[in-house]
Amino acid sequence: MRLFAPDLYRNFGIGFALGAAVIFGANVIEGNGAVASPAQAAELIKAPAPTEDFVIAPVQG
Repeated sequence: MRLFAPDLYRNFGIGFALGAAVIFGANVIEGNGAVASPAQAAELIKAPAPTEDFVIAPVQG
């Protein structure tokens, strides 16, 4: 038995064709035509501005 026999390629080809048909069929049955819903951007989080209370002074050396 050879590793890369023609049967191997034929079986992979048949499996690929059947898998593609199943995925195509699932998309056709769904029927909305969109692959995925549009992305919704999240709202930006407003970070608090630094105040003078939290300023780190450089060390005098």
